Amino acid sequence: MTARRATTPARAIWLIARLRLQRLANMVTRFRFGPKKPGSRPATPAKQRIGWVLSALLAMAMLLSVLNVSRQSMLNMQCFLAPASACLQVRHNGEPARVNLDAAADELHAGPLAPPVRAALTLQLSLLFLVSVMLPLSSRAIAAADWDLEWLVTLPARRATLLRARVFERTLVNPTGWILLAPCCTMLAWYAGFRWSAAWIGAAGALLLLPLAAMLRTLADTGLRMSLAPSQLRNVQAVMAVVGLPFMYLAYAFGTMHAGSPILAIARSAPPWMLWTPPGLLLRTIDAATPSEALALLALLLLELAAPLWAGMHLLRYQLRHGVVAAGARESARSTPRTAPAGRFARLLPASPIKRRELRLLSRDRNFLIQSLLLPLIIVGSQLLLTGSPDALAEIASSPKFMAGMAFGIGSYMLLLSAFQTLNNEGQSLWMLYTFPRSLESVLKEKAQFWAALALVYPLLILGAALWFAPGMAAATLSRFAMVLAGVPIFAVIAVALGVFACDPLAEDARNKIKPSYSYLYMMLSGLYIYAVSADLWSHKLVLLVLMASLAAALWQKARDQLPYLLDPAVAPPARVSTADGLIAAMLFFVLQGAILLAFTALAKVPPGEALVVAFSASGVLVYATMRLVYWLGKTGGVPAMLAGPPAAALGWALGGGAAAAAFALGYLHLIARWQLFPDAFGAAGKLEGYLLFLLAVVAAPLCEEFIFRGLVFGGLRRSMGLVPSMLMSSALFSIIHPAASVLPVFVLGLCTAYVYDKTRALLAPVLVHALYNAVVLVQ
Repeated sequence: MTARRATTPARAIWLIARLRLQRLANMVTRFRFGPKKPGSRPATPAKQRIGWVLSALLAMAMLLSVLNVSRQSMLNMQCFLAPASACLQVRHNGEPARVNLDAAADELHAGPLAPPVRAALTLQLSLLFLVSVMLPLSSRAIAAADWDLEWLVTLPARRATLLRARVFERTLVNPTGWILLAPCCTMLAWYAGFRWSAAWIGAAGALLLLPLAAMLRTLADTGLRMSLAPSQLRNVQAVMAVVGLPFMYLAYAFGTMHAGSPILAIARSAPPWMLWTPPGLLLRTIDAATPSEALALLALLLLELAAPLWAGMHLLRYQLRHGVVAAGARESARSTPRTAPAGRFARLLPASPIKRRELRLLSRDRNFLIQSLLLPLIIVGSQLLLTGSPDALAEIASSPKFMAGMAFGIGSYMLLLSAFQTLNNEGQSLWMLYTFPRSLESVLKEKAQFWAALALVYPLLILGAALWFAPGMAAATLSRFAMVLAGVPIFAVIAVALGVFACDPLAEDARNKIKPSYSYLYMMLSGLYIYAVSADLWSHKLVLLVLMASLAAALWQKARDQLPYLLDPAVAPPARVSTADGLIAAMLFFVLQGAILLAFTALAKVPPGEALVVAFSASGVLVYATMRLVYWLGKTGGVPAMLAGPPAAALGWALGGGAAAAAFALGYLHLIARWQLFPDAFGAAGKLEGYLLFLLAVVAAPLCEEFIFRGLVFGGLRRSMGLVPSMLMSSALFSIIHPAASVLPVFVLGLCTAYVYDKTRALLAPVLVHALYNAVVLVQ
């Protein structure tokens, strides 16, 4: 027999920390910390997922964004706080104006930091440190029924060792702290002259502060767990979420600081004594003029960190002197039973039991109530109050564009914190929904309707306020808010669908039940739609509205396919053609077309007409081959075929559909010529040679576009919608990619091609309809 390796305190601490790191890594990848033991039992084969790719890309985008905010904050502080900074000039009215941020960057590189700048940066770093303590306390883990410390104390190790391990693993596994502190320290090191070693110094600086953040979090978590019931812990969770976010926005408001903003007054009033706190000493260490000064400040910083860590460890041991379970403190019960609502109030409740249940859940869970209804207001209100001057706020109140954007932002945030969490809020009772005498999809539809109606409350209130403050701009306000009122229901569907992909009901850890990458994707889509709300051209608005509606339908279809397999860890839904495939193919088609066209015209010097035909045809062939290869490898069902039945039937439907589309096009051309509408609509087409235009319009376009828009988009929509809605949505998506002059006849063409494809289930018929339509238009 071989002697077992002794478990030292250091090894025990590392094993527990490695366990936490492995759990974090499992959320995004299959990476394993340490070698796999030989002879170990293989686990149940999991579903094939590529969510870690999306997580990595979004994490990189977030890191770059935070780095940019930290850089902008330092430049703003140098401009507005440093005496006699060269980046400001004085306007004719005596107010300062930022003119040259490059000058501010040169001054920061020249160093050292001016005392007002150093004090303001210390304030920002201290706020970020405070947020790194508060936001983890606002997670669902604090209110979970199971407390991991309860099983940690069963391990064969001393309690002091376990507590040190807990602080150590929370130091390493604190994504919020790393994302907030490391970029700020990195930019400090960059402007202090460390250049490409700044990233390592920034990580080391964050690592110095994170143990103190872990100790404070552990003290608060332990004290709350030992003294409060779970229902009260949920209230604490809600309070931390409400209080923590304004501090984060206050810290990042330095990146948008300008003359007259409230954050500038806060920066100027930063007290000098903060330079002697751990964040201040860390900043002074990085910005030290000489190595000896840096070493002296580093030694003082280590002493300041060691003292609270030592005291905190003794306090933790005192908190747990009677064990890890307080007698009866964690058990909660209602002292009096709740009575049913009075009859007159019951009549105001929704008729649907699903919506009544959502309303009851919202009223009982204070944390959910605050996060859904109050937190969006705090997020948007914090940004407005901290970054805008009183004059700017008055200007926003009278601007339909800003008011509409703010209204959609609040509604979108509300859906992210409510509809997105629909399945996650079911918790361990999710399996019960599968036992109801109705489909889970219909339940989710009612939940989406409920949250869409609730999320429209704030935009309607803001609409009323906008009409009150600026009655003379009622027409502009109503046109902007029309996009908001149309977008909120669409994003309710997107939120619920993405929530299905993000939800992992089999995860035991509450922090792993939601994949954060999908919430970031939702926020990116919301930001894209805000552009549609603020756009001045209705064509741009219409394009984005149709795209988002199509994306909502595609995501819902994918989510519907996923629902039967949510509680199965090994089986994934069978591969089938979906609307999402069509949208991806369409985007790939246009991206490849632009890239090939640019390569041929700029590099190969091919004439534009020939390059356009080659780019269109080549991109269509590449997309067709790629999608066919993906479908073949995935053994996908429902792949569109060129011929499926007698050719004579396809030819007959094609002649009928082509004649109808061509007749409408001829009438439309006659009307626009008579009324002199769109005089330059066909100027670009007239520049192509005759044979090139024929190849492009009669051969390449029908083959490429019918495979994407009828075979994939319409075919995917037809799986989950009726014929008429599928025809309308696919035709709208098809028409908006064409010039404004041809949107209406192309929409009718889309209706005809979709109808004949539905009747023949073969691509040959819509391809012939499309070719006949384009040929008639060219001859005309």
